[in-house]
Amino acid sequence: MARKKKKSGAGGFFLGAALGAAAGAIAGVLTAPKSGKQTRADIARGSKKVARKTKSEGKKFAAKAEKEFRKATGGGRKKAKSSKSRK
Repeated sequence: MARKKKKSGAGGFFLGAALGAAAGAIAGVLTAPKSGKQTRADIARGSKKVARKTKSEGKKFAAKAEKEFRKATGGGRKKAKSSKSRK
């Protein structure tokens, strides 16, 4: 029976830290002495900021992944020969 490779645990730590930070930020916003209107505006601004950052980082990641893919495959995608053309 093959054994599974153990993970270092660093990913779990950082995931936990990120979730804890998010929970703390949410709790801070919801318990701040502001009116509901101000709180909703803060949440809207924060969510727009996160959306912009996510989109930006996603584009960077996609560009880097494409660059690595092209590097690994020798410059681009090659068409696979179909079984019909091998006759």
